[in-house]
Amino acid sequence: MEKQVMEYASGNEMATIAIKQIGYDLMGYYPITPSTQIAEGLDTMKAGGETDLIMIAAEGEHSAAGICYGASVGGGRVINATSANGLLYALEQFPVQSGTRYPMVMNVVCRTISGPLSIKGDHSDIMFMLNAGWPILFAKTAQEVYDFNMIALKLAEAVRLPVIVAYDGFFTSHQKRRCMRFEQEEAVRDFIGAKKEEYPFLDLEHPITVGSYMNEPDLIGNRYQLHLAMEEADRKLPEFFETYGKMSGRSYDKAEGYCHEDADTILILLGSSYETAREAVDELRSKGKKAGIVTVHALRPFPCEQVYEYCKNASCLLVADRQDSYGAGGGNLSIEVRAAMQRYGSTVKIKSLIYGLGGLDFFAEDAVRMAEWAENPDTPDFGYYGVDGKCPEAAGGGKKADAPFFAPLTAERTRIGATSVTESGEGFAQVSGGTLNATAAVPKRLAPGHGACPGCGIPVNINLLLRAIEDPVVLLFQTGCGMIVTTAYPRTSFKVPYLHNLFQNGAATLSGLAEICYRKQKKGEIPPGDIIFVMVSGDGGMDIGMGSALGTALRGHRLILFEYDNGGYMNTGYQLSYSTPRGARSATSHVGKNQYGKTFFHKDMPQMMAATGIPYVATMAESNPVDFIKKAAKAAYYAKTTGTAYVKALSACPLNWNDTPATERKVIASAVDCCFFPLYEVEKGKTTLNYNPEQAGKKILVLDWLSMMGRTRHLQKEEYREVVEELQSEIDRRFARLKAKSENPIL
Repeated sequence: MEKQVMEYASGNEMATIAIKQIGYDLMGYYPITPSTQIAEGLDTMKAGGETDLIMIAAEGEHSAAGICYGASVGGGRVINATSANGLLYALEQFPVQSGTRYPMVMNVVCRTISGPLSIKGDHSDIMFMLNAGWPILFAKTAQEVYDFNMIALKLAEAVRLPVIVAYDGFFTSHQKRRCMRFEQEEAVRDFIGAKKEEYPFLDLEHPITVGSYMNEPDLIGNRYQLHLAMEEADRKLPEFFETYGKMSGRSYDKAEGYCHEDADTILILLGSSYETAREAVDELRSKGKKAGIVTVHALRPFPCEQVYEYCKNASCLLVADRQDSYGAGGGNLSIEVRAAMQRYGSTVKIKSLIYGLGGLDFFAEDAVRMAEWAENPDTPDFGYYGVDGKCPEAAGGGKKADAPFFAPLTAERTRIGATSVTESGEGFAQVSGGTLNATAAVPKRLAPGHGACPGCGIPVNINLLLRAIEDPVVLLFQTGCGMIVTTAYPRTSFKVPYLHNLFQNGAATLSGLAEICYRKQKKGEIPPGDIIFVMVSGDGGMDIGMGSALGTALRGHRLILFEYDNGGYMNTGYQLSYSTPRGARSATSHVGKNQYGKTFFHKDMPQMMAATGIPYVATMAESNPVDFIKKAAKAAYYAKTTGTAYVKALSACPLNWNDTPATERKVIASAVDCCFFPLYEVEKGKTTLNYNPEQAGKKILVLDWLSMMGRTRHLQKEEYREVVEELQSEIDRRFARLKAKSENPIL
């Protein structure tokens, strides 16, 4: 046995330790709860010089998967981590990698998939990978997360397939346990061995083509080879488990059981529930009932023979799934177990239950009730545990509200003349009115009060935007803090129609909604009249959702895209986004001896949107409220008459900017005065600089603004002078271009 030391750590932390010790070359990633801690931990290690792992923060999980695939083809050892809808977003990339036989490892921290949105743990994501051609190891403890990460890479390179290590989100991923790790990294690397490439892609003397176009019979041959590789994985796993057991003292097999040998009733569960169910088995045994449990460590290749051997003597099996394969009468684990038992001729009675969805807690008494349910001849073969009796409210069959929470905001109640937008003689929009006092009379579309952090800029910016729009409004929120703090079921903060969709598809979803509305109005199916469709995005939504937003703008749908830019992925705990300032500290751009924070400049989304040729683009800030309201009114005018409008507000996040909530308006004003966030509009291709801090005598250095926030205060140090100078130079360059465009009507 190799020497080991104890770590009191969570599953995510043990995955991070394993990745560091293995010595991977590259990680392509995108933060998504509950897997984000892996990237955060590795970035901390990188900043401190503990690893030289190349970390590439993609703009979404689909691109992260592509980054990983490219690096794998290039011969690198590659790691990724994701969860839930992130896994599904990248789904089409995964058969590409297995079909072309390039190894890597991906940690899948299992979580509920949308909709409705939930970030808690179940197994509804991982089951989508059963047909992707990836071996899948499922860890039930934090210790197994560490161990299986070692075994996964060795298996991946032995059979030339990418491998998943899956485990329960928030249960295994976040709960700390006593674990053991190898003291020396050399022991880990000796176990895995040197990477061998049969056909090195970067051998320019012997060029190869990867991913050729195939028809029959070549494609079926490719799939047959993939089948053979999975069979080889099935043969090699026991060998690698045994080798690793000798090195670590921890023995594994493709399946595991407890008190199953003489059990009449056996529960079959996946993941962390196994450890809880052991207590139930002990309790049942103490009462004279012969109960046992079984779990599997390999979802793919599925250990049919082992499951049969563990369960063949039982009279009743209860398979509990943390997901449902809707219409199949059970979840995927249930289907696999039924097939395995039938394959070997077993006639044992099998029942299945769906439980623990959305992270619903699972206790030993639940396992006892499940066993009793399985033994009862009057219970059906399939059901949902936690709906009838224990949690009746989960059935979704409660009474409808007698009346809506709020009186509807009809056109009569919103058109009050606080602002007026008309077309000027030059064809541009002309705003009259729009003072703060006048717009205060516009009914609020959001109920008063909110669940956001003190000082959060999101409700401030949304309310300012909506104060300028007197027509009826329909809102779509992408996932983010703004959505989460306003729609906690069964309540809502919205007095107008509201829809949610994920980051990557919000703009496209709203475009479809708007177009069907216009069609129904044209056909007389709904009343005529102006309706302003508004998408609200932030928390990095214009990174992963940029493609959807640009596509919507290019098509020219009549709607508003509103971005509250808080400079990071705040709803997942502040990881860097493409709008984060260069040099800023975040959970994935730490500061240490080898790293100074975010390493690249902030994205100029307004200029990207302006390049699509939409009729209106504008930036606004709460420090200039009259300017904000007039631009919002213009955006609404163009959205109902011409096409897409894009408006962006700088939005404070005191928690992650690490400043004082009471000073946020000053911080926002300083961002404007240093020209990091200039106030301008691009109307029908004509740029107008609405506020020039140089002419107002208020121009400050970017360092003056950076020094106001804890996330960038370290840049005051002399060692970071070059970083600040480069940022100042880039901001000056962008502002000079804006001034030139404003002065020249053809730019």
